[in-house]
This record gives sequence, C-alpha cells and structure tokens, in this order.
Amino acid sequence: MTLLGERSGRGQATPSVRGGLLIGLLRTARPKQWVKNVLVAAAPAAAGVLFTAHALTRLALVFVLFTACAAAVYLVNDARDAEADRAHPVKCRRPVAAGQVPVPVAYTTGITLGVLAPAAAALLCPPALAALLAGYLVMQLAYCVSLKHVLVVDLAVVTAGFVMRATAGGLALGIPLSRWFLITTGFGALFMVAAKRYSEAVQLAGNGGATRALLTEYTTGYLRFVWQLAAGVAVLGYCLWALEEGGVPHTSVLPWRQLSVVAFVLAVLRYAVFADRGTAGEPEDVVLGDRALALIGLVWAAMYALAVADW
Repeated sequence: MTLLGERSGRGQATPSVRGGLLIGLLRTARPKQWVKNVLVAAAPAAAGVLFTAHALTRLALVFVLFTACAAAVYLVNDARDAEADRAHPVKCRRPVAAGQVPVPVAYTTGITLGVLAPAAAALLCPPALAALLAGYLVMQLAYCVSLKHVLVVDLAVVTAGFVMRATAGGLALGIPLSRWFLITTGFGALFMVAAKRYSEAVQLAGNGGATRALLTEYTTGYLRFVWQLAAGVAVLGYCLWALEEGGVPHTSVLPWRQLSVVAFVLAVLRYAVFADRGTAGEPEDVVLGDRALALIGLVWAAMYALAVADW
C-alpha cells in the first residue's frame, strides 16, 4: 500500500486526486450562484422576443459567457483570500482554503476563463457585449482587490453586476432598454444586496467572526435604511415601467402589465419579511426556498407573459 501510494505520488495524479481537483474547481465556481445569470433573459422576455430560436441560442451563449466570467472572479477571489479564509469557521471549508484546489491552479484557471470569455464574446457576439463582459471582469476584480473594503462603493459594485447581467440580454439581441427597466433592476438588486448585508450583520451582532470586514463598519440601522429605500425606489420604478405605455389603449382582456404591479409589490413585501428577520442571507435560497414567494413570482410571471402576448 505504501509503495503503491509512493509510486502514485511520483507519477501522475491518481484519478481520485484529479476528480477531487475538478470537483473543487466546480465548487469554487459557485454553481448555486449561476441562477443570477438568468437575468440575461429579462430584457428579451419583457420585449416578447424570448421564444425564438435565434434569441434562445444567443442568450444561452451569453449565459455561459457570464457564468465563465463570474467563475473567473470567484476563483481569483478565493485564491487571494485563501489565507484569511483558513482562519474563518465557515470559509475554511472552501476548496482553495481547504487545500483541495492549490492556489496557483485557482489563479491559472480563473485568469484563463477571464481571458477566454471576453475573447469568445468578441468573436460570437456584438462588440458592445464583449465590452460589457470585459468591464464586468475589471470591475469585479477591482472589487476583490480593494473596492470591497470601501463603504457604499461595495454595495454599488455588487448591484452594478446585476444591472450588467440584465443589460447583456438586450445588447446581445439589439433590444432597446427602458430606463424604468434599468432603474427597477438596479434598485431591486440593491434591495437584495443590502438585505443580505443586513442579515449577515444581524446574525453576527456581538460575534467577532464577521464574514466581511465592512460589516464591522456598517450599522444595522444604516443597512436597514438602504434596503428599505431601495425597495421603495424599485417599486416606484416598476410602477412607471408598467405604466410606460401611457394612454395607449390595450387590446387584451385585462391590463395585465399594470395588474402585475400588485404581484411585484407583494413579492417585495414577502422578501422584506426575511430581510426584517435577518434571514435574507442568500437571495437564491430565499427565492427558491419560500413557497409563498415562489407562488407570487409565478403569478407575476404569468401576468407579464399575458401582457407580452396581448392576451
């Protein structure tokens, strides 16, 4: 057994080691976070051009490219923070911090993905989308290096990442983007980002193990103010977006687009329940884990689909 182990160590990595490395790289890429990239379909869905072969093919490509960019940022971030993560009670389980993925491998994989994704976008997509992906990478890497330590700017950068995802779908298909759509997306994202920070601050109050250094500088009162303000602006933006048609008469059975405001407001109010309790730590867990919120979301989606179809 010992001799066999030594021979394996001198030669190539055993299949189990290679498999462990690949699994570690996949975990570092945060598969649960990939659901955020579905936002690339938001603008085409709102414009009613989602279900065409061209749109679905192009959006699938944009989804993959954004996922590759996000994975690149996560890999570089975890490689940079490996030493600090090892001292954290939860983050020490991350593959890079735990030694499952060597730091040089994480850097190399992250840089490779960060170069290939914008290059592929430049070849296969409109130039504006390639520029957007490159800008996203620069901004997120700057966040990893320094911006995450700057009050308020850290919230703005994370929020901008969501807006870029929503903008990407429009750029990929040449769809003009409503200013109210962008405002709703931006402040809706800020609402969830601030609610997440607030939840972390509440759960770690009186506990020295803050997952972000800035949580020791933000007060819970300030973070509550931010998510409440963002929620209000998001609702206002959505109302103006839904009423953007002005006085143009609709030919559908009911004014579904305007009625969808009710479902949107209910969704915000339901999410605010978790934010107020300090349990909105992971937005995807809240959205996918709460049946009532999921049902409200389905009702909203159905209403907006009926509006787009003019049924």
